[in-house]
Amino acid sequence: MSDLAYTPATEALRMFRTGELSPVDLLDAVIARAEQIEPTVNALGHTFYDEARSQAEQAAERWARGGDSARPLEGIPVAVKADDSIAGQPFTMGSLPMRDVVAEHTSVFARRLIEAGAIVHARTTIPEFAAAGITSSKLWGVTRNPWNPRYAVGGSSGGSAAALAAGTTTLATGSDIAGSIRIPASMCGVVGYKPTRGTIPIESPANLDHYLHLGSMARTVDDVALMQSVTAGPDWSDPASLWPRVSAPDAGQVSQLRIAVSTDLGDWPVTPEVRASLARTTEVLRAAGATVEKVDLSLPMERVLRAATIHYAMSFGGFHQYLDAHPGEISAPLIANVTAHTKRAEGGSLPEAQEIEGELWLALSAVLRDYDMLLCPTMGSTEIFADLDYAGEDAVEIGGRRWFDLLEVALTVPFNVLGACPVMSVPSGHDSNGVPIGVQLVGRPYEERAIFAAARAIERRDGWYAAPDARPGAGS
Repeated sequence: MSDLAYTPATEALRMFRTGELSPVDLLDAVIARAEQIEPTVNALGHTFYDEARSQAEQAAERWARGGDSARPLEGIPVAVKADDSIAGQPFTMGSLPMRDVVAEHTSVFARRLIEAGAIVHARTTIPEFAAAGITSSKLWGVTRNPWNPRYAVGGSSGGSAAALAAGTTTLATGSDIAGSIRIPASMCGVVGYKPTRGTIPIESPANLDHYLHLGSMARTVDDVALMQSVTAGPDWSDPASLWPRVSAPDAGQVSQLRIAVSTDLGDWPVTPEVRASLARTTEVLRAAGATVEKVDLSLPMERVLRAATIHYAMSFGGFHQYLDAHPGEISAPLIANVTAHTKRAEGGSLPEAQEIEGELWLALSAVLRDYDMLLCPTMGSTEIFADLDYAGEDAVEIGGRRWFDLLEVALTVPFNVLGACPVMSVPSGHDSNGVPIGVQLVGRPYEERAIFAAARAIERRDGWYAAPDARPGAGS
């Protein structure tokens, strides 16, 4: 049953078509896996199993009538992140004071998945208002890493990544404003994709935020491409959405790629284990025929975080009133983030942030002008514990120095500040603690084919989740 729960969406659709597998059987396997592992992992904030079973039965009937009546995701379980809205379902944003709020409409992102036949059987946990790099809240508690429950899953799409790794969903959604797709994808060993900005429409007024993206999460690169093919494309609700429709790229030729490599983007803290994993991935791409070269790229951490925290402080402006209105009900990570970003951004202004963004783009574009993509770590360390006290004295230690802000060990942030670039985080191995390590593939704006080609080459090396011994053991 556990093997069935890890069936890729592309393979499940093939088996639905031939009659080897039923959507009901796949959903039952996913639910059985959730009942086994959820007490440990805690990745699903809300479940809708009865409704999902009814939809799976309807999907089975569609497939039985012949493949032509089946939609692109007919019968595939998808877990939707709790910061997205589906009419009639809870819309809590992971916040205890909003525990009784019910969404009145369905977002474009979720609607496209549902209209394509996907079955929303669960909503995934997030930190409060998706505003932290670990996933815990007073509403749901702590979400733990399926590979080692002592460790964090990252955030803010932590529940989505953990559910994929644990086998409690087939596909999942994410959003990304500082690495919220890529951080948990790296820490849970799944694929997380922040596409070119505007690829997937975003609800107003968030669509005006050039740091923010919606994206797909899955266990395989092909499953991410499948999700993108269904959800990408313009919508009148979002003036930034791309016209014409952007389709998911098919496989390109790795041998034609020129790939730049940076171990630390200049000065970001990176552990020896993460550096070694990046080096192994570099050799995999070389063996696949790509030209891979180290480059001297400097995206200074302090400059990146100065621009980012000015941006976030402006975004968090309204939270101060919310915090004051609900004393004792707000989780420590949200309080700590709002306080830290406000303090770090003191004296800053929008023109200052924009000037820094321009400097950083000139540095990155000088590399992307000569290379198809940049390869770098996703996270500088895996040593982030699930019970980390965001508001206290806990820190991540790298190279003898303690880092108190998780953004300082997330090499994802520069590519939200420079949000035009599509970025995919893919698994590249495991640390000695069992926690996965990920690498980022940073592409040229609007050129996503190269990323998918390189990601597939890395995937072929590892065969992620293909065998039971390549899956998490938590709760098994």
